[in-house]
Amino acid sequence: MSYLLVGVGGIIGSLLRYYVGLFTHSWWPYNFPLGTLLINLLGCFILEWFTYRIIKIELFHPYILSGVSTGLIGSFTTFSSFSVETVTLINHHLWELALLYVLLSLFGGLFMTWMGHRVGEKGARKFQGKKVKTS
Repeated sequence: MSYLLVGVGGIIGSLLRYYVGLFTHSWWPYNFPLGTLLINLLGCFILEWFTYRIIKIELFHPYILSGVSTGLIGSFTTFSSFSVETVTLINHHLWELALLYVLLSLFGGLFMTWMGHRVGEKGARKFQGKKVKTS
């Protein structure tokens, strides 16, 4: 069952990534890969929030948790696209944009992960003493 849910989550996540890329490309005509940056930053935030808040309250079955975290969020974010786009910027002699992209991805990802943790932590406090577990 977990394989099925991870697969379905993967399909949904990759389609979401594709549509966000199309959407950002239509309103951001520059060489900077804004779509992948936004996707990866959002994915950092959501995965940490999900990991800290949702998994801790044990509200959902582990199969569902794997489907969302590994399948959906894992396929939504993409390190390979980040790497290819960075090399593409370098090959086009856009060193400044490549450096900006790497730094924004690294420090932005760490910041968004920290923010996801903080938001998840605040939400988890609401559930202290109200732990609900379903199997």
